[in-house]
Amino acid sequence: MFKNLITYRIGEGWQTDAAQLAEQLAKEPFLACAPTQPLAVGWAPPRGIEHAPLVEVVDGHWLIKLKREQRLLPSSVVQERIEELAEHIETTTGRKPGKKAKKDLKEQATHELLPRAFTKTSATQVWIAPEQRLLFVDAGSSSRADEVITLLIQASAGLSLQLVQTAESPAACMAAWLLDGVTPEGFNIERECELKGSDEQKPVVRYARHPLDIDEVRAHLTSGKMPTRLALSWNERVAFTLTEGFAIKKISFLDLAFEGRPEASGDEAFDADLALATGELGRLIPALIAGLGGEHDFAATGAAPAPAALPANVPEEALSESPPW
Repeated sequence: MFKNLITYRIGEGWQTDAAQLAEQLAKEPFLACAPTQPLAVGWAPPRGIEHAPLVEVVDGHWLIKLKREQRLLPSSVVQERIEELAEHIETTTGRKPGKKAKKDLKEQATHELLPRAFTKTSATQVWIAPEQRLLFVDAGSSSRADEVITLLIQASAGLSLQLVQTAESPAACMAAWLLDGVTPEGFNIERECELKGSDEQKPVVRYARHPLDIDEVRAHLTSGKMPTRLALSWNERVAFTLTEGFAIKKISFLDLAFEGRPEASGDEAFDADLALATGELGRLIPALIAGLGGEHDFAATGAAPAPAALPANVPEEALSESPPW
């Protein structure tokens, strides 16, 4: 159901219910690209069924979906057509097109080629937990999440969102967990991580399918490298990767999470998958935030979050870089 999650806190002023949100999203529905349109973006039914609701509600959790279609037009193809057009002009007039004419030729070539271009369709899911006033974007990059959030705020009056930031730096906490092997209750370190140095060359060390409770990893940490990604599991139910910016990636549900789940298909399977994902992750994420010192309240403190305390053998210069947010 979800592969990556970026977490936002919903501002207190937003009082929309699911039906109102559906009406707001219906004003900007997804419509496929017209022949000369390079990109189309809009809201679509999460179930993928035409005319289904734009907001799905399961166990008090809402799911919405932003769909995008983009025409793929390689720059090399456009350039080849520009050269053909320019050659024709030179042959017929005896003059080479100048800079302004080349710009017009680019627009002409693009307009000609777009109707023949292949299209690529993708979708980004948004999970809203209204009672907890949390919103999650299933995006693998901050730029894609920013696109979704911008369009959602434009669609829904009064909505304000703030990236959830923890009181302690995820990188510093991950370093401490790797150094002493002690993680927050319910969490276990798995076999993948990425460590990055803070000097000018920014050396990177990656471990995959490899034990991390070894002297080599601790030596990298004490020499100044800090974790940017760390694979974890929670209560033997969910596996994921935590990043230095508190993004949750590579989410997968383990066998224990499926115990006792009845067989389902069609719409029932969709509801069951959403209930499973929101139920498990709805407990995991608060536990993870608590393990990172709780959520930082900027409004109350008026200050940026302080870095987590590290064991004495982690050099202070390892924390000198600007935080990832």
